[in-house]
Amino acid sequence: MNDGYLLSPVGWVESPLTDWATAPKQGDEGAPIARIRLRAELIEATVGLRAGAEVLVLTWLHRADRAVLVVYPRCSRARPPAGVFATRSPHRPNPVGLHRVTVVDVDGSVLTVRDLEALDGTPVIDVKPVLGGVDER
Repeated sequence: MNDGYLLSPVGWVESPLTDWATAPKQGDEGAPIARIRLRAELIEATVGLRAGAEVLVLTWLHRADRAVLVVYPRCSRARPPAGVFATRSPHRPNPVGLHRVTVVDVDGSVLTVRDLEALDGTPVIDVKPVLGGVDER
Protein backbone atom coordinates (compact mmCIF):
# COMPACT_ATOMS: atom_id res chain seq x y z
CA MET A 1 0.00 0.00 0.00
CA ASN A 2 1.25 3.46 -0.90
CA ASP A 3 1.27 6.04 1.90
CA GLY A 4 0.82 8.97 -0.46
CA TYR A 5 0.67 10.28 -3.99
CA LEU A 6 2.24 13.35 -5.51
CA LEU A 7 -0.11 15.75 -7.29
CA SER A 8 1.06 18.77 -9.23
CA PRO A 9 -1.36 21.56 -10.09
CA VAL A 10 -2.16 21.98 -13.76
CA GLY A 11 -3.17 25.57 -13.04
CA TRP A 12 -4.73 28.01 -10.60
CA VAL A 13 -8.07 29.75 -10.16
CA GLU A 14 -8.27 33.50 -10.72
CA SER A 15 -11.47 34.77 -9.13
CA PRO A 16 -12.81 37.77 -7.25
CA LEU A 17 -13.81 35.30 -4.51
CA THR A 18 -11.28 35.48 -1.69
CA ASP A 19 -13.19 34.54 1.47
CA TRP A 20 -15.09 31.33 2.27
CA ALA A 21 -17.56 33.21 4.44
CA THR A 22 -18.87 35.29 1.52
CA ALA A 23 -18.41 32.78 -1.32
CA PRO A 24 -21.40 30.82 -2.63
CA LYS A 25 -21.59 27.22 -1.37
CA GLN A 26 -22.15 25.92 -4.94
CA GLY A 27 -21.25 27.48 -8.27
CA ASP A 28 -24.85 27.89 -9.42
CA GLU A 29 -25.61 29.98 -6.33
CA GLY A 30 -24.06 33.19 -7.65
CA ALA A 31 -20.42 32.43 -8.45
CA PRO A 32 -18.83 35.16 -10.60
CA ILE A 33 -17.07 34.55 -13.91
CA ALA A 34 -13.60 33.17 -13.12
CA ARG A 35 -10.49 32.11 -14.98
CA ILE A 36 -8.37 29.02 -14.77
CA ARG A 37 -4.80 29.87 -15.70
CA LEU A 38 -3.15 26.63 -16.80
CA ARG A 39 0.59 26.07 -16.78
CA ALA A 40 1.90 27.31 -20.15
CA GLU A 41 3.43 23.95 -21.07
CA LEU A 42 -0.05 22.38 -20.91
CA ILE A 43 -1.63 24.56 -23.61
CA GLU A 44 -2.01 21.57 -25.96
CA ALA A 45 -4.25 19.93 -23.36
CA THR A 46 -6.94 22.51 -24.22
CA VAL A 47 -7.31 21.33 -27.84
CA GLY A 48 -10.99 20.51 -28.36
CA LEU A 49 -12.29 22.67 -25.50
CA ARG A 50 -14.84 25.18 -26.76
CA ALA A 51 -17.08 27.88 -25.37
CA GLY A 52 -20.29 26.31 -24.13
CA ALA A 53 -18.66 23.01 -23.12
CA GLU A 54 -19.39 21.69 -19.65
CA VAL A 55 -16.33 20.46 -17.77
CA LEU A 56 -15.52 19.11 -14.34
CA VAL A 57 -12.79 21.06 -12.60
CA LEU A 58 -10.99 19.24 -9.81
CA THR A 59 -9.30 21.51 -7.31
CA TRP A 60 -7.14 21.06 -4.23
CA LEU A 61 -8.90 22.99 -1.47
CA HIS A 62 -5.65 24.13 0.09
CA ARG A 63 -7.31 26.17 2.86
CA ALA A 64 -9.36 23.21 4.13
CA ASP A 65 -9.02 21.64 7.56
CA ARG A 66 -8.00 18.03 6.82
CA ALA A 67 -8.76 16.86 10.37
CA VAL A 68 -12.51 17.52 10.09
CA LEU A 69 -14.61 14.35 9.76
CA VAL A 70 -18.10 15.56 10.76
CA VAL A 71 -19.81 18.82 9.77
CA TYR A 72 -23.17 20.52 9.84
CA PRO A 73 -24.26 20.47 6.16
CA ARG A 74 -24.16 23.93 4.57
CA CYS A 75 -22.86 25.26 7.94
CA SER A 76 -26.38 25.11 9.39
CA ARG A 77 -26.81 23.89 12.95
CA ALA A 78 -30.50 23.41 12.08
CA ARG A 79 -29.37 20.33 10.13
CA PRO A 80 -28.10 17.16 11.79
CA PRO A 81 -24.35 16.54 11.69
CA ALA A 82 -23.05 14.39 8.84
CA GLY A 83 -19.75 12.77 7.95
CA VAL A 84 -17.79 14.68 5.33
CA PHE A 85 -18.13 11.78 2.87
CA ALA A 86 -21.89 12.44 2.91
CA THR A 87 -21.46 16.16 2.18
CA ARG A 88 -19.75 18.56 -0.21
CA SER A 89 -17.82 20.18 2.65
CA PRO A 90 -14.40 21.50 1.64
CA HIS A 91 -13.04 20.24 4.97
CA ARG A 92 -12.12 16.55 4.58
CA PRO A 93 -9.10 14.21 4.75
CA ASN A 94 -8.24 14.79 1.07
CA PRO A 95 -9.74 18.17 0.16
CA VAL A 96 -10.48 17.59 -3.51
CA GLY A 97 -13.04 20.02 -4.89
CA LEU A 98 -15.37 19.00 -7.72
CA HIS A 99 -16.92 21.80 -9.76
CA ARG A 100 -19.21 21.44 -12.79
CA VAL A 101 -18.63 24.59 -14.84
CA THR A 102 -19.34 25.93 -18.30
CA VAL A 103 -16.51 27.18 -20.48
CA VAL A 104 -17.09 30.77 -21.60
CA ASP A 105 -13.84 31.19 -23.53
CA VAL A 106 -10.54 29.45 -24.25
CA ASP A 107 -7.64 31.83 -24.90
CA GLY A 108 -4.34 30.02 -25.00
CA SER A 109 -3.72 28.58 -21.56
CA VAL A 110 -6.54 30.57 -19.91
CA LEU A 111 -10.02 29.10 -19.54
CA THR A 112 -12.78 31.54 -18.64
CA VAL A 113 -15.62 29.70 -16.88
CA ARG A 114 -18.88 30.35 -15.07
CA ASP A 115 -20.26 28.65 -11.95
CA LEU A 116 -16.86 28.15 -10.30
CA GLU A 117 -17.11 28.89 -6.57
CA ALA A 118 -13.43 28.17 -5.82
CA LEU A 119 -11.44 30.93 -4.15
CA ASP A 120 -8.74 32.95 -5.89
CA GLY A 121 -5.43 31.07 -5.90
CA THR A 122 -6.98 27.60 -5.51
CA PRO A 123 -4.81 24.97 -7.25
CA VAL A 124 -6.49 23.13 -10.13
CA ILE A 125 -5.48 19.47 -10.34
CA ASP A 126 -7.46 18.42 -13.44
CA VAL A 127 -10.10 19.39 -15.98
CA LYS A 128 -12.37 16.73 -17.49
CA PRO A 129 -15.26 16.93 -19.96
CA VAL A 130 -18.79 16.16 -18.87
CA LEU A 131 -19.78 13.22 -21.04
CA GLY A 132 -23.29 12.81 -22.36
CA GLY A 133 -23.09 9.26 -23.65
CA VAL A 134 -20.90 6.26 -24.27
CA ASP A 135 -19.98 7.41 -27.79
CA GLU A 136 -18.15 10.47 -26.47
CA ARG A 137 -14.43 10.59 -25.60
